[in-house]
Amino acid sequence: MKETSLSLTLTGLAFIMTVIWGGPLIRMLHYFKIGKLIRFEGPNSHITKMGTPTMGGWMVIVPVVVVTLLMNASILFGLKIFSTIVFVPLAVLMGYGCLGAIDDWEGIRGQRIGQGMRARTKLIIQIVFAIPVAFLLRDVIHVPQMFWPGVYDAFDLGIWYYPLAVFIIVSCSNAINFTDGLDGLAGLISATAFATYGGIAMMQGQDFIARFCFTMVGALFGFLWFNVHPAELFMGDSGSLSIGATLGVIALMTGQWLLIPAIAIIPVSEALSVVLQILYFKVTKGKRLFKMAPLHHHFELCGWSETQVVQRFWLVSLMFAMIGVAIAMV
Repeated sequence: MKETSLSLTLTGLAFIMTVIWGGPLIRMLHYFKIGKLIRFEGPNSHITKMGTPTMGGWMVIVPVVVVTLLMNASILFGLKIFSTIVFVPLAVLMGYGCLGAIDDWEGIRGQRIGQGMRARTKLIIQIVFAIPVAFLLRDVIHVPQMFWPGVYDAFDLGIWYYPLAVFIIVSCSNAINFTDGLDGLAGLISATAFATYGGIAMMQGQDFIARFCFTMVGALFGFLWFNVHPAELFMGDSGSLSIGATLGVIALMTGQWLLIPAIAIIPVSEALSVVLQILYFKVTKGKRLFKMAPLHHHFELCGWSETQVVQRFWLVSLMFAMIGVAIAMV
């Protein structure tokens, strides 16, 4: 009960800080004219979003960093609310946030306006960032490498852990990036996933990881205050890349990364829809499997409203998150 109360307190604190910081950030983004450029090949309803401030990921990153550092400083007063192990997901959050910010800036004011960084360049940097994180997780923090449902002890994956960890971090980063396309969608899905892994960490007795997860949930709820339809700002790559990579790290720290396809069913489906669309297009020499990828745009073009897509995707996410928790408890 004490752990639950503390986690909810951190959620509320992060939420309040995000809401307070959100207004000035939006005004600053407006002042510097950091607005989203909309792709014309997308649904026509998105044209009205042209110019909406982006780089909203920093609305999440800053409060999480502040809360985490303040809570770590509490050890000076004889309290231990956080542990140094949370600096790993925190560093990932900041590192991928900076990468995403560069990508956002390139797409707004850089040489590749409307496009951002080259996909290959961005992918290489993501991999480079993930490699030392994989070594930290396995050789420094000694996280459980993999849990199998129904088996109490974690499996030792040996050297195969490194490429698997890198793949998970980079894949989650890009999966949330693909999900970020509708007002409130990526924020709701991410908050649900972090809450789920926070609950799993709590059941495992990994209280520090659980507290970090619920701090993320609070900050994401604060971001959603401004991001729900019609959005006042967008997450941007500074948010989607960093939040996705951090989710991947949290999944690895709990050892329950096999549950990602369930807990993060929507981001996984979004990423798969892009891969399948590209492969099908190449094999059939120009035909499309979906009306448009990522998947949320396909349903928009099928006639669903933006709000319907977000709400229905979130319901699916909630259902599969509960399934994930159930499997983790086996």
